[in-house]
Amino acid sequence: MPADASRVRQLLPSGPEQDLRACVDLMRGGSRTFFAASRLLPPRVRNASIALYAFCRVADDLVDEGDDVQASLAQLAQRLDAIYAGHPQPFIEDRALALVVQQHRLPRPLLDALLEGFAWDAQGRRYHTLEDVHDYAARVAGSVGAMMCWLMGVRQAHTLARACELGVAMQLTNIARDVGTDARMGRLYLPRQWLAEAGLNADRWLANPHCTPALQSVVERLLQEADQLYERATQGIADLPADCRRAILAARLIYAEIGQELRRNGLNPINRRAVVSGRRKAWLLGRAWLAAPWAGRKGTAPASLGATAYLVSACASSSHRPAQALSMSRPLGERAAWMLELFERQAMLRRQR
Repeated sequence: MPADASRVRQLLPSGPEQDLRACVDLMRGGSRTFFAASRLLPPRVRNASIALYAFCRVADDLVDEGDDVQASLAQLAQRLDAIYAGHPQPFIEDRALALVVQQHRLPRPLLDALLEGFAWDAQGRRYHTLEDVHDYAARVAGSVGAMMCWLMGVRQAHTLARACELGVAMQLTNIARDVGTDARMGRLYLPRQWLAEAGLNADRWLANPHCTPALQSVVERLLQEADQLYERATQGIADLPADCRRAILAARLIYAEIGQELRRNGLNPINRRAVVSGRRKAWLLGRAWLAAPWAGRKGTAPASLGATAYLVSACASSSHRPAQALSMSRPLGERAAWMLELFERQAMLRRQR
């Protein structure tokens, strides 16, 4: 984003419709749009997601591209303070998010967690164990799962826990898929402990990223962890509003399919990026459409993943006042895949820089 983009955004006309449309324009010009599961989301959720995504996108840019991470985080904290006080600063994404916060009572700790994850990226944090990776994924993706669940009007702790786990599973898939891309940027999200157990020195490998059977074993291990979390997450779909279940199941199926495609490519994320074809996505969308009414809990609901438990607790302590829909008088120009794109944001932005 250009350095003076925020000043330009301040000049745009104010008002809910204008702010939402400007958020759409920001997304259309700033990142690739996924046309898939969000086509199945109802407008009341999709519109609020647009506003949420726009703020998250600008916040990520500010932290990742700024010279002083702490100063950027302090600025974002002030902007969130203003948003939650009902007096947002004159940026389109702040005004749009303030409307979401007002109408949905979106818990502030979820956004704070997301900003913390952005900071970890900018600081080059190291991840030694799977639990460390879970902690990171909980912030940059589990928080998004909880926010999406909240925007749907769901407040049950066990369903919010499954939504967080879906976000974590998607982030683990992102990590496995983007090992090569991240490594060429000097970033490593695979558990260093796992690499050592496979006989790889993380720092030496990072200096010369290449595919070996040892690396493939670690990637497969991470995909297996993601698969387990996808299964856990599926148990919460029955508790979602009926008009949201198909979109969430579609997102779960498409993201899990990225892992399967990676396996078909020989578990080589260094030389080839796993991509789900349009035809395959269409098939998975159809499968989600048919299967969603029967997807749901099987047996006793598991406890929250340790890394996401604090997100669920934050939701439990927040107001449960029913929300009103965030609407527009006319349909959006494009129904972008906001739900999938929220979970993909971090990996996408890293590739663009």
